[in-house]
Amino acid sequence: MKKILHTPEGVRDIYNEEYEKKVILENELCQILKNYGYHSIQTPTFEFFDIFSKEIGTTPSNELYKFFDREGNTLVLRPDITPSIARAVAKYFMDEDMPIRLSYIGNTFINNSSYQGRLKESTQIGAELIGDATVQADAEILAIVVESLKVAGLKDFQIGIGHANYFQGLLEAANIGEDDAEVLKNLILNKNFFGVEEFVDKLSLSEDLKELFSLLGNLDATVDELKTARKMADSYPLIAEALDNLISLSELLKLYDINRYISMELGIVSTYQYYTGIIFAGYTFGSGEAIVKGGRYDKLLTYFGKEAASIGFAIVIDQLMAALTRQKIDIPLNNNSMMVVYTLDNQDAAIQMAKALRMDGTPVELLLFDSSKTKEDYHAYAKRNRITSVTFLED
Repeated sequence: MKKILHTPEGVRDIYNEEYEKKVILENELCQILKNYGYHSIQTPTFEFFDIFSKEIGTTPSNELYKFFDREGNTLVLRPDITPSIARAVAKYFMDEDMPIRLSYIGNTFINNSSYQGRLKESTQIGAELIGDATVQADAEILAIVVESLKVAGLKDFQIGIGHANYFQGLLEAANIGEDDAEVLKNLILNKNFFGVEEFVDKLSLSEDLKELFSLLGNLDATVDELKTARKMADSYPLIAEALDNLISLSELLKLYDINRYISMELGIVSTYQYYTGIIFAGYTFGSGEAIVKGGRYDKLLTYFGKEAASIGFAIVIDQLMAALTRQKIDIPLNNNSMMVVYTLDNQDAAIQMAKALRMDGTPVELLLFDSSKTKEDYHAYAKRNRITSVTFLED
């Protein structure tokens, strides 16, 4: 049998210090979610294919890891945890008419093209606020996002907020068909706003509508700019609704004192089709990908039989850790560990010592002395494994 030591493309081993730091970070973020009243939920790593179907509007089929069970049902490794939680809520909370706060941690799997250079397995921590359609719910979710990134150690980051109905309203107002809408969406996703301008110039639009299209390239719209745009949107209900929502949200975020981390970006669109309200993504130095993403999805649960407005977010732990490393922001480790090297003659004393120290909270590693090794070998081993002290129990 051929020995295979490397991992498949797009996945990696995480061990020792890096993994310890990842666990510490995960625990800190989970505590924040608990502080806001969110209750933990764990959904399966794989689900039926229909949970992530095209109709629901999540990950494209060709990017899913698909396989079959014994009965021939098509299963997939989850690419996105939100639809799984929507399914679970419809199953276990169908009759609940009060807000439901759920949090999760788990891995997602997306079969990206190899040239994209992205991880195909990544860890996400997130929260879903279900059954609350208010702008106050939007503000709470964004406050949690900002607090989470600050607790992780980031100082410089930005959360861009857009609205699904702004883009959808533009499409309807300009009578843009499905194929052209996809072209325009890809231009926006690629931040090709010159291309957007050329696209719009070919359309017969009113001056107000042209101006509303031009705001797609505004990466940090002020409240005054949003209010000016709102006056131009009187004839376009979806656009007006989106702008009203963003204006109200901007004012409410002042109460949380997080406006300096927020930018209003009307050009934000998502590859997920289930978003119906605000859409947001967070970026920082040292990460080419979003470290956090989320939005409002008021219709997603209807696919599972429950009417419930909802909003949520997911922090991509792997991207966050990469950013922390590149910004030289350290995650402190507990280094009070100890190693006890013993012989058979004092085995009992060594075990009793280790038990007492562990009860006191000190990690202890026991090693039976090997006569082929020197004390220097043991000290070198301790250094490699970040063990802070070494005790030899000798005859």
